[in-house]
This record gives sequence, structure tokens and C-alpha cells, in this order.
Amino acid sequence: MNDEQQAKRGLIARGLTVVALILIAVLYFQPTWWVALEAPQYPPEAFPDGVRINFHTNGVFNGCRAINSKEVMETEVLDCVHEMDAINHFVGMYPIASGGVVEKGFSQFLFSMLGVMLVGFLIFKSRIRTIVMSVGFVAIGVWMYMSFYTANGIALLNSGYVSALVVSLGHGNEEEGEELSPIISKLKESLMDSGESSLATREEVNDTLERSGQTELIGILAKLHKGSEEAKPKSLKEILEEAKNKGHRGKEADIEVLKASFEADQARQPFAAREQWTGSLQQVMFWHYEKSLGRWFNNQDEIRPLVATMTTVGTIVFWGVIAAMVFMVVATVKNGSLFYWLLPGIPALLPVFFLIEYAGWLWWYGHSLNDMGAFTLKPFMPTVFGQGKVAQFTTLSYPSIGFGMMLGVLVCMLLAMLLRRKHIIEGE
Repeated sequence: MNDEQQAKRGLIARGLTVVALILIAVLYFQPTWWVALEAPQYPPEAFPDGVRINFHTNGVFNGCRAINSKEVMETEVLDCVHEMDAINHFVGMYPIASGGVVEKGFSQFLFSMLGVMLVGFLIFKSRIRTIVMSVGFVAIGVWMYMSFYTANGIALLNSGYVSALVVSLGHGNEEEGEELSPIISKLKESLMDSGESSLATREEVNDTLERSGQTELIGILAKLHKGSEEAKPKSLKEILEEAKNKGHRGKEADIEVLKASFEADQARQPFAAREQWTGSLQQVMFWHYEKSLGRWFNNQDEIRPLVATMTTVGTIVFWGVIAAMVFMVVATVKNGSLFYWLLPGIPALLPVFFLIEYAGWLWWYGHSLNDMGAFTLKPFMPTVFGQGKVAQFTTLSYPSIGFGMMLGVLVCMLLAMLLRRKHIIEGE
């Protein structure tokens, strides 16, 4: 094979890699998968897509849209993340924010790492590749350390991730013992009156509310009202209302909401157990995880071990990513070696990694039902792909544009690997 053909083959391999690199950068900001619930209480006129949420790599976002028709006129889009959390908690399912905690927090570092690996694959000269990858990985390592461990590190993360944390806190209704919405109230009545043997009685529901922390919260508020020396902590509802009145938007405003909510939670703790706000990703991530777990089911005996485990996992992932980057620099020095093919191979397998991760967390949701749920269901596997049925709900779960981009990365990199392999064997 002549030099011209070899150069052409190398150029095509590079071109495919650049396309994959662009797709990875764009898909990070796109929905990867969507899930929707349909039920008689959610008529198509008002909920054309059901109660829908979009899974992104950095969080879960609202999939509902404003309806403007003769029957319905909405000035504000329904928060379907909150709506689905409210539905799920009746069967003891933890909030959506309880899943993929570490993965979402580290997603931008992991995607940046994939980007550096593809840039490394673009560079055929091993010495230059080693230098470029070393610089890129050091930059990611510093960025990750400053975000995870230093004060106000949460500000170094993308606004989408921070916004998703605020959205998943809810509206604060449950903290004040208020009914979530007329639709949810009607849904609860429908479930109670359905006559299914798996559903709890009204007395059991009331007992659940007491065991879930409502009675304790009422007692705390009563004590504060009677003249406790300590000021009454703000509720999440009050914090969100203040933020709305200020008219501030964006990442800084979201961080202020997180800080105010964190400090209000700490004010409810015994003085010796309180923490000062630092705003590091480590602090925010695991405080938010604990708050998510206890949002409906305030059973600290179950929550504390889960938080401790996730905190350990976060530390392991942090140092695991550092070790992986060092390994990549050292192991990919030689063109065509076994480890060299990890550079294009790992990004190519992104859709496989996502499906494993997604299915694994769905299994956890369905097999970690809290006993404080108002209704009793046997452990189950939620629908990963397609249409399913849970109680009176129809569940829909399908890929979105981001997953299509992942498949595009897979195709591009498989072709690029094939061309690059022939390029190495026949001419380099």
C-alpha cells in the first residue's frame, strides 16, 4: 500500500474520532433516556406525555411541557420530577435523586476524561500523545480535587448539575405537612379505594405519616413556637419563596438555595453535631443524598448506613479516577499495544456502560422499598425499555437523543479503530 492510501486511511480515522469527540461533548447536555407514568388521574388533555422525566448524565430534569389548548392553559410548567417523586413515595420508593449520586457528581470529570482519551487517540506520535494526555489529565485532576474537597467547590461544577440538585429538593410542602397537590390527593384516594389487597388501610397510612417523621417535626415546631431560645429554622418552602422573590436565577442563586437549606437542616441538629457550610462537592453531594433519602421516610437507622456507604464510594471513585488517568498515560505509550486500544474502546462502550448503570439503579429502586410507604408492593424490577405496568400505572421507558449520540460514538469509534489498526499493521 502506498503512502497516499495510508495517509488517507489515517485521516479518515482521525475524522471519525473528531466526530465522536463532538458527539460526546454535545450529548452531555442532552437527555439520554426518558421515563413517563400514565394513569386515569393524568388525562391526555392535561398530560399529553404523562408524568415524564428526562435522565441526563448530570441529573434528572422535568420532561413535562406547558399546555396551551382550549381545555387547558398553563402559565407555569408542571414540575414532573416532583410529581413522580410524590407518586413513587406512596409505595415506599425513594426519591429519584437518591440514585446515581456519585455518577452524576463525577459525570463532568468522567466525560472530560473520555475527551482526553479520544484526543490521545487522534495523536499518532506516542511521545506527543503522552505529553498531551498528561497535561489534560493533570488539569482534570486539579479541577476534580478543587471541586470535591475545597471550599465552594460546588461552584466549579456545571449549572445543570447544581440546578438538578435544587429541583430534586422538592417544593417543601412535605416539610410543612401540606397535601402535595389536588391531583396527588385524588390519586391517593383512588389507590386506597381500589380494593387491592396489597394496599394499606387508611389507619396504616396515618400511622405511616407519624412514623415518617411528621410527628417529630410537629413537635419541634411546637417547641419552637412556645419560646425556645433557638430561632426557628426556615423551611425549604420559605427558602424557595425568598429566592423567587429576589428574582435571582442561575447557578449562584441555586447554590444560595442549597446553602440556606443546608444551614436550616443543621440548625435542627444538636449543637455538637452541626457542620459549617463549606460548599465542597463532597459535602453537598452527601448532604443532599441524606436529605433525599429522608425526604419522605425519616428513618435515620436506615439512612445513616446508606450515606456512610455512599461517602466511602465517593472517595473510592475520586482516587480511582486519578489512578485510571495515571494508568492511561503509562499504558498507552506504545502504538498498537493491548492497552492502547482502551483509548477508543472505553468511549465506544459508553452506551453499554449507561444501560448497565441505568438498569442497576432501577433494580435498586424496585428492591429497596421503604416499609414506611403507604402501600405495600412486592420488590419488582421497573421497566428498563418499553412499556410496563405497576399497580394502576402504565410505565414508559425509552431512549432519547443523548443515547442516540452514544450509539453514534460507538459506530464512529469502531470504524476508527478498524482503520487505525490497519494503518498500524500495514504502514506505520
